[in-house]
Amino acid sequence: MRGIILCSLVALACKLCYIALNPKKTYEYSYHGVVNFGLGKPNLAESAVRMACKFKIAGASAQTFILQVSDLTFEEFNGFPGKNGFNVAPKLTQRIAAQLIKPFMFDYVSGHVGDIHAAPEVSDTVVNIVRGILGFFEVTVKTTQRIYELEEVGIHGMCQSNYAIEESKETKDMIVSQVVDISNCREKAAVSGGMAAAMLDKIGKSLTSTVRYVYTVRPTAEGGVIARAHGLEQQYFSPFNVKGGSFKMQAIKETELLSVSDTAGNIAPGPMENKGNLVYKFVSAEANVPIMMQNLADPIPKAVELIKHLAAANYYQIDSATTEDTIKLYQLLRVIPFEGLEVMWKQFAENAEHRRWFLDMSVEVGDARILKFLQMRFQAGDISANEARQTFVLAINHLQAVPDLVEMAKMFLTMPFSKSNIYLWNMVVLAYGSLVFKYCASYTPCPVAAVQPLLDMAMEGMKTGSEADMVIALKALGNAGHPGSIKTIMRFLPGVAATPVDLPPRVLSAAVQSMRLTAARDPHTVQDITMTLFLQKNLPSEIRMLAFMILFDTKPSMALVSTVTAHLQEEKDIHVVSFALSYMRGYAKSSTPENHFLSTACNIAVKILAPKFGRLSFFNSKAVHIDWFNDDFLMGKSAELFMLKSAPYILPTKMMLKGNFYAIGRILQLLEGGIRPEGIKELFGTSIPGFKGDLSFSDLQAIFNVLKNWENLPSNKPVFSIYSRVFGQEWIFADFKKDIIQNFVKAVSPSAGKGTPLWELIENMQRGLSWHWTKPFLIYEARYFQATTLGLPLEISKYYQTVNGITVNAKAAVNPPMTDHLGQLMTSEISLETDGFIGYTKDFWVFYGINTEMFQCGCEFKSKTPFAIPWRFTAKINVPEKKFEFDFPPCKKELELFSMSSNVYAVSRNIEDPALAKMTPIMPTIIDCSNSGLFFPPSLLTEQTLAPNAWNPRVKMCFESNIYGAGVCMESELRRAYYHEYYPLSYFLGYTHFAVKVVPAQAIKAVDKIHFEVSRHPAITRQLLETLRRLSKVFVRLSSDSGSSIRRAYHSHHSNVMGVLDATPEALFNIKAFAMSGNQKPEGYDAAMYYTPEADFQNTQLIVSQVGEATNWKMCVDTMSLWKY
Repeated sequence: MRGIILCSLVALACKLCYIALNPKKTYEYSYHGVVNFGLGKPNLAESAVRMACKFKIAGASAQTFILQVSDLTFEEFNGFPGKNGFNVAPKLTQRIAAQLIKPFMFDYVSGHVGDIHAAPEVSDTVVNIVRGILGFFEVTVKTTQRIYELEEVGIHGMCQSNYAIEESKETKDMIVSQVVDISNCREKAAVSGGMAAAMLDKIGKSLTSTVRYVYTVRPTAEGGVIARAHGLEQQYFSPFNVKGGSFKMQAIKETELLSVSDTAGNIAPGPMENKGNLVYKFVSAEANVPIMMQNLADPIPKAVELIKHLAAANYYQIDSATTEDTIKLYQLLRVIPFEGLEVMWKQFAENAEHRRWFLDMSVEVGDARILKFLQMRFQAGDISANEARQTFVLAINHLQAVPDLVEMAKMFLTMPFSKSNIYLWNMVVLAYGSLVFKYCASYTPCPVAAVQPLLDMAMEGMKTGSEADMVIALKALGNAGHPGSIKTIMRFLPGVAATPVDLPPRVLSAAVQSMRLTAARDPHTVQDITMTLFLQKNLPSEIRMLAFMILFDTKPSMALVSTVTAHLQEEKDIHVVSFALSYMRGYAKSSTPENHFLSTACNIAVKILAPKFGRLSFFNSKAVHIDWFNDDFLMGKSAELFMLKSAPYILPTKMMLKGNFYAIGRILQLLEGGIRPEGIKELFGTSIPGFKGDLSFSDLQAIFNVLKNWENLPSNKPVFSIYSRVFGQEWIFADFKKDIIQNFVKAVSPSAGKGTPLWELIENMQRGLSWHWTKPFLIYEARYFQATTLGLPLEISKYYQTVNGITVNAKAAVNPPMTDHLGQLMTSEISLETDGFIGYTKDFWVFYGINTEMFQCGCEFKSKTPFAIPWRFTAKINVPEKKFEFDFPPCKKELELFSMSSNVYAVSRNIEDPALAKMTPIMPTIIDCSNSGLFFPPSLLTEQTLAPNAWNPRVKMCFESNIYGAGVCMESELRRAYYHEYYPLSYFLGYTHFAVKVVPAQAIKAVDKIHFEVSRHPAITRQLLETLRRLSKVFVRLSSDSGSSIRRAYHSHHSNVMGVLDATPEALFNIKAFAMSGNQKPEGYDAAMYYTPEADFQNTQLIVSQVGEATNWKMCVDTMSLWKY
């Protein structure tokens, strides 16, 4: 009887929680896992990794089990499915197996995996692989329900699972299907990294994932045992609209029960530490750059050698072949300890070239080491303010935004060196605000302690009445975008603050704009504040217009836009009405996704306001918004121009220009700049005496007469202020006061003598000047990580790197030489010999794949864009005669000015053989297609072409001059494989190349040099007059054959022309462009232009003629502008 009762209890327990492991048994399973990246289409390259092993699970206690892995193999695939196969990676297999064969201990209760323990030396990457294996045992079986759903912990995080259960009639096994919704997990195993860029909401769902598990559960006396299990994860990623095709990730894992046996003896696993639960644990991946792999052992000498190599290779001009090595250097620097950075600094500090490269590259360390390094530099004062500005702003914007580093960065706000230079101080404060913005993007709610130093700075500025301190603190709060700063900002705003405030307009302006990023994080509060400001008609027009701008940044509802429209109908300030109406008119035509509802609301508002205000003057305040967006490519751009004016001033109070870029599912606030001409506005006042508005010489003279009074401006207020923002973060802000302008005017004044900057520059050029500057810069780094069912980290990354360079070598001679002041240059002849280079190379990568410190596989887009302008010429400048001559050497070899090349690859790399990395173009090279401008018919396709719809157009266009022996060529080539149902992704797959080149051409005669001459002197006038008189007589003869009405019209115009010939013309310039060949007559072109002002009209003539031994043509262009009718 007792046996029957016991069996019944076991059966009941099995019904309630079916999965169980017997602690007295040992279970042996086989395991296979493979992850593949590609497009899932035939004849396109793919990359993959595959693992296979056996593992045993044995009980250590009732709820604790030991997992032991054996017989591991690791294989890589890179090539074309059906044509290439997996290759074993023996060294990598051995490296992974060395850790994976160690015992792992885990808690297991009622079908749920608890904490995992492993030896301390086992890496998190290997533990994550074990999580992928144990993920099969995380399953909840309810035999009382056939279909159910619940939220449970898995390798992807806390996610919703949907179950379906059926029973096999043949074997009586339970077939359990589980689908995990990993797109909407409450706690998702996914992280983002990158720079402090103000990236707004996604504009398209470019990443979709599905995960499905199928279990075969065999009933036993102890409960259900997993006999077989299959897991499938599929993910689709596209930088464009996914309906137009996407990259595909497919991860498959399988396990099968091989045997069950009694456990023989106790297992002693040795010392272990807790590695966490089943949720994927992300490894610090700062040094695991996904686009390359190198041995990071002993990094200091490698980094030192690489800096020296890059400095030497890019000294005179940018070497495009080496620019990708900057990423290698970033990777090395990210594993060098702080002491190593100090050693490198001491080695490079005395070499200007190496010092600059080291400072520019060290900003990518990205953690406490770079902060400590900069702290040492600031305390020692062994870097200049200019070096500190450039290094600090990049280091902070590329810093990991974690609590400890934010707290550590506060010290720079109190260091004396930070305040030693006003521009450095502004940069430090603004950069700290950017760090807070990035911090708040990762931590919600964001602690107020992070922004507290800026709040204190703003309040201290208000207490002391320091306008400069208030402005910079408010601008930094604008960078931070912290919702907790709203209460402090409100204290600076009239009508919003609890107590009345009387602050300068530029402080009010900074306070309003400090809410620009908070508008996205707390839109309702910002809407209340900005509406209150906008409706206060006693406020300056500028403040109300800025409030209107910020209000629209919150994407107001139809009801709020209607409220604004109703108030505008009663508005008396014409500048406010003009600004608001023009801004809404731009939004009414917007086609970008985030403005869809706002566009509709603005369209209605414009129709309501147009009858009354539709024809306002262009000279009132204006806001221009234009945009473009393509839904297939999910790409677009927008631009906004703001001109804020206020009565009664003639000049704007503020002008701003900003542009956004839409790409890869993000809205990037790419660039913004503005100027506040406060002092200049006061100088010009309400009108300009003598200004007519026709932009003639008299108008320019009237403007110049006003500017001559700039010395009357007050010394304690800025003449004008400028700012610049990149990715929504303000990084440049500067006030230009009267003393700065005075120093500049004195430096370039004709009376300036020895010791002034311009005098010293000329002296250096006479001795021979050589100047070089190189700037490597990681413009953009954005990384996204997500767990996969195999326990391998999926990464989507974008890297945008540039190396800019300029070199100038020059030697000048001044005859007669200067002795007393710069004004003597006006009576001298200057000769100059110079050569140099200006250009850049930009490298861009997009990676989609698996990235660990041991191996990488996936798809990679890679492009390179070099731009180069080298020069070498001699010049003679005769200042008294206003004559400029330039001599260039002939074109002897091909010179590439600009090019762009790109391709998409299937990539495989592993750390044991980094030199054997494989990069296979996803679309193979198409053979025999030099003249294939059309799609290949299916009947002509062979297995060798590997392309269902192949397209390989090649274009080359050249414009050559046989006079100068040079030409310009443009060439392009595309290699594409089209799948008609997959557009636009297929459009970018394959090789792309475009280039603009200067090339040698066959010349009429040997060219020794190319001579350009620009001059202006009275002798030209006589030549032009004679030529025009002859041409006029010819035209008169031709007109005799015309009709009477035409003749009368022509003779009327001819009389005007003859009046010009009798008038006194004013020579403008003469331009000559000759190819010189020894003592022979030059070949080329001669152009001359002169201007004849009269009371009733203005007349300009241009004559162009070819110069050479066998030339007989001239061209004359005559323009006339009448002032009286």
